[in-house]
Amino acid sequence: MRGLVPFLKKPALVPLIRLQGMIAGPGRLGAGLNDATLAPVIERAFRRGKPTAVALVINSPGGSPVQSSLIAARIRRLADEKRLPVHAFVEDAAASGGYWLATAADDIWVDPSSLVGSIGVISAGFGFPDLLARHGVERRVHTAGTSKSFMDPFRPERPEDVARLHALLDPIHAAFKAQVQARRGARLDGSRELFNGDVWVGQAAVDAGLADGIGHVEPRLKALYGDKLRILPYGIRRPWFRRLGVGLAGEAIAVAEERALWARYGF
Repeated sequence: MRGLVPFLKKPALVPLIRLQGMIAGPGRLGAGLNDATLAPVIERAFRRGKPTAVALVINSPGGSPVQSSLIAARIRRLADEKRLPVHAFVEDAAASGGYWLATAADDIWVDPSSLVGSIGVISAGFGFPDLLARHGVERRVHTAGTSKSFMDPFRPERPEDVARLHALLDPIHAAFKAQVQARRGARLDGSRELFNGDVWVGQAAVDAGLADGIGHVEPRLKALYGDKLRILPYGIRRPWFRRLGVGLAGEAIAVAEERALWARYGF
């Protein structure tokens, strides 16, 4: 009936895209957030019907910087094309790449206990230079190219390898900082060191300019677009073979990897 009466205003429609979990490339075993998987979800959210705005619900400890960049860039391209505001809502965490995703929004809202930030890049591993010799094992490695055995865990760490690793990490960190500065601009507290990998909780993130306020999805969107607002959820659907339990080994590895990433933030 409402559609037949042209002067009756339709309630606002806000698609809600859930971005939950580790951010990883499409070749990774198990589920994960990546541009290839999310592209159809994001495209439908922006293009289907006549949305008033788009909301992102983010709960991610981070992961791949490239996938974070690709996903955030896709959201911004569609937002600019459709001229739609984008609102981000953080649940447990928007850390590292998870915060990169949040910066795709025009404003960021957090829970008082949300963890936000971790604007840095990390490379972690183990070293076992004496393990093989202790057990009488001789390792034979032959390379064409002096850098092919870079950061070999069975060799002592070399200063030149560490310097090369930092040469790889620093440009990624610079790209992350540029993204945050471009999207948050003057809202950032310039008197603080925000790009050292630290995290902030709730109101502290707001005070630092990394978020815009304390707020939850439904009440905040209703305050913006009215009580009759329609929220339409979008998310990644698990493939049928995963729903049936096929591929459990890959899922177990993925879960262990993701738990290790969450553990950095005490979850």
